[in-house]
Amino acid sequence: MMAGHGDDLHAVGGPARHIPVLLAEVLKALSPKAGEVIVDGTFGAGGYTRAILASGAAVVAIDRDPDAIAAGRDLEAQSEGKLRVVQAPFSTLDEQVESADGVVLDIGVSSMQIDQAERGFSFRADGPLDMRMAQAGLSAADVVNSFKAGDLARIFGFLGEERHAGRIARMIESRREKNPFERTLDLADAIETHIGRAPKDKIHPATRVFQALRIFVNDELGELAKALFAAERVLKPGGRLAVVTFHSLEDRIVKRFIADRADQVTGSRHMPEAQTRLATFRKAGGGVTPDDAEISANPRARSARLRAAIRTEAPARAGDFAIFGLPKLPSPKLPGANRPGER
Repeated sequence: MMAGHGDDLHAVGGPARHIPVLLAEVLKALSPKAGEVIVDGTFGAGGYTRAILASGAAVVAIDRDPDAIAAGRDLEAQSEGKLRVVQAPFSTLDEQVESADGVVLDIGVSSMQIDQAERGFSFRADGPLDMRMAQAGLSAADVVNSFKAGDLARIFGFLGEERHAGRIARMIESRREKNPFERTLDLADAIETHIGRAPKDKIHPATRVFQALRIFVNDELGELAKALFAAERVLKPGGRLAVVTFHSLEDRIVKRFIADRADQVTGSRHMPEAQTRLATFRKAGGGVTPDDAEISANPRARSARLRAAIRTEAPARAGDFAIFGLPKLPSPKLPGANRPGER
């Protein structure tokens, strides 16, 4: 079962507040100091960035959402040169900074995005079936109205762990022929009508499908994997990596990356043919979860988990996606299109 389905504000949830999750624990892991440069790869509403700036460190804040960037300009102007806000995917963080003393990533959709019905991330209120963090490219409506049922089933099954993935995909394929899906409530209601909802169900029947669509549209798992490789390239020896995740899929990627990078193999006179592989990170504790007080104050934190690691002096390794064990999913491209979202 994927973590956090029952109260996941990344999918549906109640009204979200802009509270940085596991803030004290993230600051402890990063240990920012005056004179250092920290990369906040997921700027969002700026919660981590503000706290890091207060420590005296400088911040390079990255977000692919133009709304987040626009909202951060005032903070940038007030920072006396200590904050640089960049609109870009966090997977390109090594293109935005040459070296850093720390990197923090808060994975998933932000509460600001959830709160805006017109962004289409939530079916708490009706809005266009969009879900694009960058506000460009392939939308959720493009996916549900164009992809084959088999491809939709794979997306829903893996990225949402939806047990009715096949049934829902076939319903969508049949319904869209007469009336394409364009609104969040239309899709959510169609799913609920098709598979039903038992009184004991804690979450809406469409929650996992919406989660899967959001992750697929934004290539969230691929972006996370690329960002971890990028962080390895920019972090100085002794640099700190802190990643907050909200689902088991995300956490698994971070956990496998740190385990792989902390593993070291060296040749010896007994096994001279062994290929030397130096550890590029050392683990900085296990997965940290929020306490009851934080969960009570901020329900979004319930499924959060922080993993941290410290960069060694070893050179960065080549990025090998095989270490994550991710299955092959459909290409994020419309049938017959040259680029995602191209008409």
